[in-house]
Amino acid sequence: MISFWLCLLGATYSYFWYPVLLMLLPPRAPDSSRRTARARKVAVIVAARNEAGKIAAKLENTFALTVADVEMDVIVASDASDDATDAIVRSFGPRGVRLARSPTRRGKEYAQEIAIRSTDADLLVFTDAGTILPADALERVCDAFEDPTVGAISSVDRFISADGALEGEGAYVRYEMWLRDLETRFYSLVGLSGSFFAARRGVCERWDHRIPSDFGTALACAELGLRAISDRRVIGYYKNIVDSRKEYQRKLRTVTRGMNALRIRRAVLNPFRYGRLSFEVFSHKIMRWATPWFMMGAFGVSVLLAVRSPAFRIVLAAQIAFYLLPLMSRLVPRLCRIRLARLGAYFVEVNVAMAHAALLTLSGRTILTWEPSKR
Repeated sequence: MISFWLCLLGATYSYFWYPVLLMLLPPRAPDSSRRTARARKVAVIVAARNEAGKIAAKLENTFALTVADVEMDVIVASDASDDATDAIVRSFGPRGVRLARSPTRRGKEYAQEIAIRSTDADLLVFTDAGTILPADALERVCDAFEDPTVGAISSVDRFISADGALEGEGAYVRYEMWLRDLETRFYSLVGLSGSFFAARRGVCERWDHRIPSDFGTALACAELGLRAISDRRVIGYYKNIVDSRKEYQRKLRTVTRGMNALRIRRAVLNPFRYGRLSFEVFSHKIMRWATPWFMMGAFGVSVLLAVRSPAFRIVLAAQIAFYLLPLMSRLVPRLCRIRLARLGAYFVEVNVAMAHAALLTLSGRTILTWEPSKR
């Protein structure tokens, strides 16, 4: 009985108890109200891998960004694109767009590193070809960096499906945005939005292309005594994935890379060096990745207890029904119209991907290459 409740506690910790603790624990001590001068030059680095169908629209969206008295350097970081992406980017050369091309396919972060080395901008804004930014996005970013304690800023993701409806990941993204607000209040973000974030140049000098940029940038901030924050005024819009069957591979790639990144930078778990950030990384990353194993433990204990306990027969039946939600959603599409069923199916799929990623990581597998999801 105790084993079941411990497994249930572990399975719910990262998603429920960790946010509760963030709300109950005292926030970080307020810093001085001093402000720093605004950046003189901002580089907008657009990551692209075979984005011929989107890159022109993305660059036009970038030109529409307004920021007063700040020079803008637009760079497309191409991960060895082999379609027409690079040719389209070069056609924007007369308008000031520069191409930073990786000669071989080595991943998104490697291409971004080439772009970083090619500019002397004070602030670096990273965005994907499929992310649409509002006209005031750079203005908001520059405003936020007037706080000298801020090393990086993450956008608020707004997920838009084809018909404008809220889907499983949309609700999940909203939860993640709320959690980022809590982490910002407590101390600093564990990870940024990979589709749109910004960082000081000094933070990006510590770039490591083996580590996902959203996680590596947050760690680099901590090493410099700076914070990575979420700012509700900084928004990025992106559309639903066209082929949902490829969503599992995206989750698998993301989690596998995150696990390998933490293996490389495991020193961040040292609370004597990183303080509050260590608590956040343990709670947000380690315990979340452990969730599927706690779920399996709770299921196994339920099987044993159901033999002699009618109450646990009901608990076991409820777990079986919950874990079958992804399959049932495919067999009975009408279930997808029910928000709770949709969210439950998404939660189960995420945890299956995390368990799979853990096995890949333990076997020494890593995933550096990157194929943008078609949206």
